[in-house]
Amino acid sequence: MALHYYCRHCGVKVGSLESSLVSTDSLGFQHLTNEERNDMISYKENGDVHVSTICEDCQEALDRNPHYHEHHTFIQ
Repeated sequence: MALHYYCRHCGVKVGSLESSLVSTDSLGFQHLTNEERNDMISYKENGDVHVSTICEDCQEALDRNPHYHEHHTFIQ
């Protein structure tokens, strides 16, 4: 089982962790609300965990264009 992080906006793979190296408690998932967990974390049939996050490029775009926060996706 592995944890895979993908940008919620552009879909780029941000990184991966082997779950044997880290516990989900150390990742802070317990601090998320149920709604946030449902929105950000999905479990795949093979046991992998897919986590939606934001990459540096998309964060920079949001910082430069705050009105992008109004849109679920802003990448064309």
